[in-house]
Amino acid sequence: MVSMLNLEIITPEKVLVSEEVDMVEAKGSLGEFGVLPGHIQFLTVLEIGEVRYTKDGKTSYLATSGGFGEVADDKVTFLLDTAEFADDIDLERAKIAMEEAQERLKELEMDTAEYRMYELALLRALARLQVASKKL
Repeated sequence: MVSMLNLEIITPEKVLVSEEVDMVEAKGSLGEFGVLPGHIQFLTVLEIGEVRYTKDGKTSYLATSGGFGEVADDKVTFLLDTAEFADDIDLERAKIAMEEAQERLKELEMDTAEYRMYELALLRALARLQVASKKL
């Protein structure tokens, strides 16, 4: 029997994914990483970006706004602030959010909390647009 990973993706609202998968990829604090069955245990901070997982040759994509990840004993658990599947992303809303964040960043000084807030908003919008572009 082929070994699988148990993947759980959890947000404050609900358990978004709970299934057996072949592979998981995400963006951690040290860069992109992939997990296959038998992977060594680790914990990581998950950055704003994309989570991908493959099951039976089909890849699913989620836009995430960061959180924490744990890999242990062929189980991958991601606790995320938010996560959206590609099909659930409102492309127009994501474009508007990107444009608004870009405009505000032009007006603000870089060393302020407000600048950082809009910088993160821009990163979230870009992640959502990237994932939305992968709709089938």
